[in-house]
Amino acid sequence: MSSVNAPHSTSAGSIPVAPSMSPTLEDLRVPAPKAAVDRRVVLVSGLAMAVAGAAFLAAELLTTLIAVITNLAFFGRLSSAPASPAEHHIGALVLVVPIAGALVVGVMARYGSQAIRGHGIPEAMEQVLFNQSRIPPRMTLLKPLSSAIAIGTGGPFGAEGPIIATGGALGSLLGQLLRITADERKTLLAAGAAAGMSATFGSPVAAVLLAIELLLFEYRPRSVIPVALAAATATAARLAAGHTGPAFEMPAVAPSTGPALAFYIALGAVLGVAAMGATRAIYAIEEAFERLPLHWMWWPAIGAVAIGVVGYFAPRTLGVGYDNIDDILSGRLALAALVALSLMKFISWSIALGSGTSGGTLAPLFTIGGGLGAILGLGASELFPWLNADARVAALVGMAAIFAGASRALLASVVFAFETTRQPMGLLPLLGGCSAAFLVSSLLMRHSIMTEKLARRGARVMAEYAADHLAQVTVREAASRPAVTLSADDTVAAARAFLLSQAEGARHQGFPVVDSAGELVGVVAARDVLTQQAGELSIRHLIRQPLAVAFEDSSLREAADHMVTEGVGRLPVVSRDAPRKVLGMLTRSDLLDAHRSRLEAGQRLEQALTRRGGAPPPRRRGAVEGELSS
Repeated sequence: MSSVNAPHSTSAGSIPVAPSMSPTLEDLRVPAPKAAVDRRVVLVSGLAMAVAGAAFLAAELLTTLIAVITNLAFFGRLSSAPASPAEHHIGALVLVVPIAGALVVGVMARYGSQAIRGHGIPEAMEQVLFNQSRIPPRMTLLKPLSSAIAIGTGGPFGAEGPIIATGGALGSLLGQLLRITADERKTLLAAGAAAGMSATFGSPVAAVLLAIELLLFEYRPRSVIPVALAAATATAARLAAGHTGPAFEMPAVAPSTGPALAFYIALGAVLGVAAMGATRAIYAIEEAFERLPLHWMWWPAIGAVAIGVVGYFAPRTLGVGYDNIDDILSGRLALAALVALSLMKFISWSIALGSGTSGGTLAPLFTIGGGLGAILGLGASELFPWLNADARVAALVGMAAIFAGASRALLASVVFAFETTRQPMGLLPLLGGCSAAFLVSSLLMRHSIMTEKLARRGARVMAEYAADHLAQVTVREAASRPAVTLSADDTVAAARAFLLSQAEGARHQGFPVVDSAGELVGVVAARDVLTQQAGELSIRHLIRQPLAVAFEDSSLREAADHMVTEGVGRLPVVSRDAPRKVLGMLTRSDLLDAHRSRLEAGQRLEQALTRRGGAPPPRRRGAVEGELSS
């Protein structure tokens, strides 16, 4: 075996070759180096931008299709001009139109794909979590078509949910056509979803945050960069198409005073309770439909009865209703109109969504939350004028806070409300109100409106994201030292006698094997030594696998991944300068033990400074005192 310092012979006239470590390292299995980004990220970013262009076209097509169906269903004309069902003149026929549309959606779900039912984002989450981001290709057509029919015939839904789902389906489709990894396919799905949201609202930053909080379940450069580029591309396409204004019109607002800010935070807490109530109502209605002695294909038509009845008395509840959000944020609706719109929209939307039809949740939640915020803002202005509360800011906070509480997408909710209104003075009230809603909702409700359905199917959905603890600890800190080694030239009988002697270190499950020079040659398992019948055989003949090692400056995450790749439960620890000199041993038990500090940091109560200003004495490793009960 060549040593590190062995000279290399050279022939006359040849160029001398400097000594290197390659003869020593060539037969070692070492952890693969990992970079934050590589050429694959460039490739996926390019694909994500292509998906963004397709998602923008899909958003434009869906918006046009909704307008065409709305004009046909409520006005009897063939036109793609924007139209609101609230302005219809068909009288009592409004009771029939939503039912007809729901029947078509039910047939599409029964004979096309049941996955078109629902509001899109939970279904995309399910594919990410449990199907390696593989969305059936037919969803790229069926989801937008079914949603256009449901919304165009008066369904009280937003177009954004179906567009987000369609963008995600496009990304997934491309990821299934190409030879890429499951992680890269997930990134393309999230990029398509973010592009769909950006194309609809012109809110690229909120779209990226929504993708991180609800679809990616991680924050890594290799996934965030393609998603961000896709959101930017879709927004640029939106601007090029002439959509340069904010998604929701709102007059400029003044900075909030201290008392007003306190009111907005309290308002957010109230909206957190409302988010909990809305979520529970949706799923209670869904459970009621499941008890009906009818096939689920007919449920959307039954839910559409509520759409028609409510729409007959409150036409504003029909359709997408983005104009309702404009009116709420601009303060153009009186108190009575706000109460009627919020209540009737909630009744219509909750029954329709609970019936399993196809449509989005963002616009209805914004309408309901904005209406509640405006109502409470008007009440505070009348009863407590010293608060200096602005009903329009209260509506903005209510709109974002109910979505933050219902979806648990805190940062996306704050930034979305800012980007869609372009009101910088609303950022501080939004941050306070949405945080309060998030807190209250989390205390009252274990799952969100996005994850409740998945949880009821027995799935476990992550609710928080933390840095990998193993990635923050080095092998040097966790490895057992010194390593107990066996000599390669010792006989099995001698090694067996050592293992049975109960001497210190003899009870390990695996041992590094070194040669006469003390250099590492392999690893043997204790069971192989104890079960080998040929006692005169040398230990080096029991080495069964290529030598896999861990560098002492590697992270435990790299070492753990290396264990999985090599199919081993322990790794000799070496330095990069002397890769044949064993310094210690890292086992799976060491990996588990490394989590002790993380658990203690979250459970142990301690006083960091004493009353005299000094630090408390250091704790011995493994001591767990004053733990919080879980």
